[in-house]
Amino acid sequence: MTMKEGEFLGLPALLVSTPLATAALSLHGGQLLSFVPNGYEDLLWLSPRSRRAPDAIRGGVPVCWPYFGREGQSAEVPQHGFARNTRWVLANAIRDSGDGMILELELPENPATPLQLTQRLHIGRELRQSLTTHNPGTVPVTFTQALHSYLRVGDADRVQVTGLDGLEYADRYDGKRHVQAGPWNLHDPRDPGRSDRTYRDAGHHFELADTALGRRIELDTSGSRSLVVWNPGESGIGALGDAPAEGWRQFVCLEAANAGEDVITLAPGRSHTLQQTLRVEAMHL
Repeated sequence: MTMKEGEFLGLPALLVSTPLATAALSLHGGQLLSFVPNGYEDLLWLSPRSRRAPDAIRGGVPVCWPYFGREGQSAEVPQHGFARNTRWVLANAIRDSGDGMILELELPENPATPLQLTQRLHIGRELRQSLTTHNPGTVPVTFTQALHSYLRVGDADRVQVTGLDGLEYADRYDGKRHVQAGPWNLHDPRDPGRSDRTYRDAGHHFELADTALGRRIELDTSGSRSLVVWNPGESGIGALGDAPAEGWRQFVCLEAANAGEDVITLAPGRSHTLQQTLRVEAMHL
């Protein structure tokens, strides 16, 4: 079991190797870039055209904090907050009792918020990732957040996501609310070929079926009542500026989030933890 400094797809990273998986972590943004369980391809997608620090990294699991998008903010603030543009501090790296490694990171204090943020990553047969926000002050503070996971897929056009049927969602493209009918896919007749949806009152278990790679990715969440599903599609990928034209086919973002109406107001002295667990299994086609 090792951890060393190196590069991942040209980006400076901490490279973690355990008996059950490998991972790459950028301290810039506190951003997980790669998670590869034994016997599978990477569960995460990283753009080969991603910018370097001080810009945000495109792909992996960006940390959106202390707000998601620009919710409740002015138009001048950075999209998705400053956590993904800040260099984090690695506070601890320890071996667990089951052949995995636990990494603990801290976000330096920032005058833009009185809140404190720590991140915990467990690299093993499955990925467990959490964000814990603490309010050390004397007045309540409101925030939103997300773990903006870019899940690698063989062809986004052939992906289905279950666990969303019947849920109401806010569509960022038309500003309206709709109800999900059946599994999520990019062939929804209401607005095919793209997705930017925040599902409200969501459960805590979702499955992404990827027939192109012959695998199923399971996502479990806690500390959240929202899930964001995003793929810009062929028509929107060019606007990103740091992803290849065919990049939209290679990922689907499932984002454990406190967003939309799922806003956290943290009382003085209290903490809140948002957590996700990712695991993978082969599909029997």
